[in-house]
This record gives sequence, C-alpha cells and structure tokens, in this order.
Amino acid sequence: MNELDKKFQKLGVDNAPGQNTATKGESPNNANILVDFSHGDVDAFEPIPESLNTFIEGVNLGGEQAYTEYKGDGIIRKVVAEKLEYFTNTDIDYLSEMIITPGTQGALFLAIGSLVTKNDKVAIIEPDYFANRKIVEFLEANIISIELDYLNTKTGAGLNFNKLEEVFKTGVKLFIFSNPNNPTGAIYSEVEIKEIAKLAKKYNVNVIIDQLYSRLLYENNDFTHFCALDKELYENIVTITGPSKTESLSGYRLGVAFGSARIIERMEKLQAIVSLRAGGYNQSVLKLWFAEPEHWLEDRIKKHQLIRDEIISKFKEVEDLVKVRTTEAGSYLFPEVLRLNINIKEFVEKLRYQENVIVTPGTEFGPQFTNSFRINFSQDYENTVEAINRIIRVIKECSS
Repeated sequence: MNELDKKFQKLGVDNAPGQNTATKGESPNNANILVDFSHGDVDAFEPIPESLNTFIEGVNLGGEQAYTEYKGDGIIRKVVAEKLEYFTNTDIDYLSEMIITPGTQGALFLAIGSLVTKNDKVAIIEPDYFANRKIVEFLEANIISIELDYLNTKTGAGLNFNKLEEVFKTGVKLFIFSNPNNPTGAIYSEVEIKEIAKLAKKYNVNVIIDQLYSRLLYENNDFTHFCALDKELYENIVTITGPSKTESLSGYRLGVAFGSARIIERMEKLQAIVSLRAGGYNQSVLKLWFAEPEHWLEDRIKKHQLIRDEIISKFKEVEDLVKVRTTEAGSYLFPEVLRLNINIKEFVEKLRYQENVIVTPGTEFGPQFTNSFRINFSQDYENTVEAINRIIRVIKECSS
C-alpha cells in the first residue's frame, strides 16, 4: 500500500453517522425496528418550525441568495452575530470575524486547515469528536492526546491541568476540544475553562472549540463560554457552533464559526476552493436560529431529559456490567462495558445484525476506548427504551 492509500485508509467512514443504515427498514436478521443511535432522528425531533418555508423564501430570492459571499450572506451573518453576541457575551464583528460553512464539520476542517501544517504539534482530548484526530492526521500534523478522567470526576469534564501544561510546553501549536464534550456529554467547569485559557495564553496556543450542544443543557447546568474570557486570547480562538443538532437542522448543512479575523480570513480562502460557500438557499434558515417559538427549546430539553433519565435508570440496573456518566448537555451517552469478552467491533456488529441497533464504537473517539460505545439518544422515546433493552441483552451475553 502506498503512502497516499495509507493516508486515506485512516479516514475510514464505516462508523460515520448514517453510513451503517443502508439496510434501514429491512431488519437484517429479525423483525425488530432499526434504531440508529449513530445520529439524532430528525423525524422524532423535527427541525425548527417554518424551516422549509424559510428555505423556500431563500430559493425565491434566486441568484441573490444562491451566490453569496464565500463566507456567507452579509445580512444573515449580521443577524446571527447579534444572536451569538447575546448568547456568548462576546463582541463579534460579522464582517471579519464570522463565516457560515457547510455544517460544523466543514467549519472544523477549515479551521484546522487554517492553523496547522505538516509536523505541527496538535493537542486533542480523548475521548472527543472523532473527526478531530482524522483531520489532523490527514494534514500530517502530530497529535498529542490528553485523556479525560470523565468517569471519576465529580466536577467538570475531568481535565488534568498538569498534563495539559506539560503538553503545551512541548510546542503545541493548536488545541482542539468540544464543550459540551462529544461523546460523553460532560460540561467543562468554569475552573477548567479558565485554566485552558490561562495556559493557551501563556504558551501562545491557538484554540478551536466546538460548542455545538451548548444550548441543550440539563438541570440548568452552568456553561462558561471560552470565547468570552479574554479579548487578547480571542485573537487565537475559533468557536464552532450551529443549529444542526439541538435544532435538528442537520439536513440543511449549516455551521457557523466565529473568532479571530486572521483565522476567519484563512477559512474563507480555503472554503473558496473546497466548497465555495455553504448552500446559499440553506443559509436563509439561519434566520430562525435563536428565534424559535416561545418555550420550544425548553420543551425540547425536557423531552430529551426524559429519554436520558430512562436510559440511565436502565443502565443502573446492570451497573455491575456497565459504567456510564450521566450526560449534562447534548444527546450523547458513552457507556463502558466493564467485562466485555469480545472486541468492540464484534460487539457493534452483534448489536447491528442480531438486534438491529446501530451504535458507534468507542475507538472512534480514542484508540484506548475498546470497551465503550456512543449512543445519540435524540430518538423516538418508545423505540429508544426498547432498543436499550436489546443493548443490555447483548451486554449480558458478552460479559465474562
């Protein structure tokens, strides 16, 4: 295998959301309803009301909306910037400090691509979003990982500050993390966020932070916006967010990145040769973001919390077999099977073909998570509860 083949082999898409649903509705070996926990179900939790009509309005504008600036329509960026300023308590210049991208995945690739080159040192968290590692490796930079003690900490996400500083001292150019954390749903405490900011400033480290689930918070949990801490540090920060998850607009492929004008300018130049722009008509739907009907978000959080609590209660019934942290935000859980007697690939395949349930193997979020898997519980309540019963059945079968 040549070097180029090896490079692309590392990108593997078999476990990416949606990739394992080719037989959706066919029930490979049984009559169980397929439940795909690799991503949220936009049929169970529909997009923001009037999304389609707002998209059609964009279509009706024709070329005016189809061919926006590469960084996105200026009027829409202005509207979004005003909403995000209020939400994050941060000043944002929509002209130079914001870009609309084809999904947050697009924003992540553009941001990393704007900040690293071959052999640069990049620090990532484990577990964390699976694309972080893949993009960094594709760009041929060197990864230094920091593992969260997320299962044992009582406050925050479980970040080891000494380890973080030790890593930054090695000449790290970029640090990437998600808050709330994907896949565990842990929220970084204010102490953790401030320590990251302090060390990033001390060692002149650029920071990319993914805050995709920062609206879907349970039990009124506190959330500290990294971008609001220090205006000087802001010059080395990109924050990525969007309406794809909490608001179920993933099908419209909309992401937003804001922060350093220097980095945003690079991202626009890169976007111009990768995808030109986020879909012009799709951008119109961003007008609805943070402008949902009254109580819409509260109701969505309440329904997700009911599902979360039911899943946690079921896992607690077999806590001698499974350890899981209760997610504080977002719609992910990252259970660890304590005595798994087959490898995680076999476990995931057994769920898929024996029980018609799709989960994402933990090794997507760090090579050491060989007994863990991720589920996205933004699903139909009854289907979810029934599918969790099937998962527990397989866990019992595969526990020594």
